[in-house]
Amino acid sequence: MRIEIEREDDGRWLGEIPVLPGVFAYGATAEEARAKAEALALRVIADRIENGEPVPPETRRMFAA
Repeated sequence: MRIEIEREDDGRWLGEIPVLPGVFAYGATAEEARAKAEALALRVIADRIENGEPVPPETRRMFAA
């Protein structure tokens, strides 16, 4: 899963996962923003699976054996 990281004008870092609309998180550092975005992505994926909603193909590779 690709995570895009960029710095905002106010100095915060934003981590966003384009294949999961709405999954973005701010952090004080790029690493914190990445970690928060990853954690949120896992919650969103779990929620979609539990509710029988589709999961983007890019995320299925995370669980491949």
